Amino acid sequence: MAVLLVFLGGMLGAPLRYLTDRAVQARHDSVFPWGTFVVNVVGSFVLGGLAAGAARHGWPQEVSLFVGTGVCGGLTTFSTFGYETVRLIGTRSLTEAGLNVLGSLATGLAASAAGFALVTTL
Repeated sequence: MAVLLVFLGGMLGAPLRYLTDRAVQARHDSVFPWGTFVVNVVGSFVLGGLAAGAARHGWPQEVSLFVGTGVCGGLTTFSTFGYETVRLIGTRSLTEAGLNVLGSLATGLAASAAGFALVTTL
């Protein structure tokens, strides 16, 4: 059952990542990978909320498997983040590469903390 929940969640998360990435990137005329940045920050927020739900409210493990491992696993992407950062370095867009690394880390952590705080207060 666990594998099925992860599978079904991933079936939602992966196309959601692709569509969100394309929609966000189409609105920005920049070398900065805004689409990947957005999906990773959104995924961090959701995972933070999910962690709070499991820890503070006793949400069932099936929710974590479906939403956390499945949907967020398909939605977020470390490999694309890494690739896009290396691509920025390769094109000598060093400022954007640095902002991508530091901004993704800082904003992702803040989003996770915000998601955790929000669900904790519910």
